Amino acid sequence: MAAIDHVVIAAATLEQGVAWCEATLGVAPGPGGKHALFGTHNRLLKIESAAFPRAYLEIIAVDPDAPAPPRPRWFGLDEELSRRRLAEAGPQLWHVAARTTAIDAHLAALAAAGLDAGVALAASRQTPAGLLQWRIAVRGDGRLLCGGALPTLIEWPASPAGPGVHPTLAMPPSAVRLREVSIAGVPPRAVAALGLSGVRFVAQSAPPAQSLGALRVGLDTPRGPVTLESA
Repeated sequence: MAAIDHVVIAAATLEQGVAWCEATLGVAPGPGGKHALFGTHNRLLKIESAAFPRAYLEIIAVDPDAPAPPRPRWFGLDEELSRRRLAEAGPQLWHVAARTTAIDAHLAALAAAGLDAGVALAASRQTPAGLLQWRIAVRGDGRLLCGGALPTLIEWPASPAGPGVHPTLAMPPSAVRLREVSIAGVPPRAVAALGLSGVRFVAQSAPPAQSLGALRVGLDTPRGPVTLESA
């Protein structure tokens, strides 16, 4: 089984993403860090709820101070269409990541369903508590599948030792709660392979060619209920 780990908001700059969060959700995101492997940086906000424990929101952008990575950045951030959309439309719901304790088995199941979701790479970033480490599935071309609707798989360390098994353990509580997630455009065999709990999958034969994915996220915020939809 898998569970929603985090909701990804992409932005042309991290400053724009922070401003979006404050204006849209009514709160400022907490600190994040830098991803040396992919030349990005982020800010984080805990949005866990009874339905989605350990869930958080990630605002991510290309780090202008980082050298260009040797491979395409994750989440399709290097694609020309992606850069144009973020420049023209501003920060937006981009993707979701699904947490698993068996990432290799999940990737094999997706491959059997006809979807090459990439390989599990070791990633890390520094935090005030020490080095945070995880494994995440990334394709060699950085592309997202099913128009961005197929969640990216992530696996956190199972051992309680170290600076933190999951980033939410070091995050302060926030006034934002994740209420619902719906995803359209993922083939039924892939849905079965994911075994993703708490998510409503909508049947859709083929997402629009220029869509980042049919994602819908409902949040309870200080500004009231907020619904985000991908392009």
